[in-house]
Amino acid sequence: MNDLSPTLAPQASPLPAAAGAPGDFDFLFGTWNVAHRRLKRRLAQCDEWETFGGRSVVWPLMGGFGNVDDNVLELPDGTYRAATIRAYDPATRLWRIWWLDARHPDRIEVPVVGRFEGAVGLFTAEELFEGRPIVVRFRWTIESPDRLRWEQAFSPDGGQTWETNWVMAITRA
Repeated sequence: MNDLSPTLAPQASPLPAAAGAPGDFDFLFGTWNVAHRRLKRRLAQCDEWETFGGRSVVWPLMGGFGNVDDNVLELPDGTYRAATIRAYDPATRLWRIWWLDARHPDRIEVPVVGRFEGAVGLFTAEELFEGRPIVVRFRWTIESPDRLRWEQAFSPDGGQTWETNWVMAITRA
């Protein structure tokens, strides 16, 4: 059954945080409305953007050393669901973030890796895009307790230049 209803909720109540849990993504727990803005074509000199809505619910895992979100993305050509899985490594003090897209349930994206410095989190990964190597960057900005910004950018030249290709304005529902 493919349920794309607007109701998103974790399957279980989160357990208490474990001792030493980082808390870096605690700001994200809860229910959110998402305004997406995305380039129609990436790394193609495109300046045409599409906009669409979405929703997200985020809750902690592993005593605060991880978290997950359930997302509904309302693309102009059809709504779909996806999940983000995040895990913290206390030895390196780095987060890994994976994306799982319901349209392609047989694969999970390469994780971006990084950390927060104050209200900004930067996460990167080397990846292939249309057969060529790129660097992917996620930037999280905490604007207020009820307003966040997320950006995705690609670099075809090892991080010398960046094309921001997806921006999300996230507001608490």
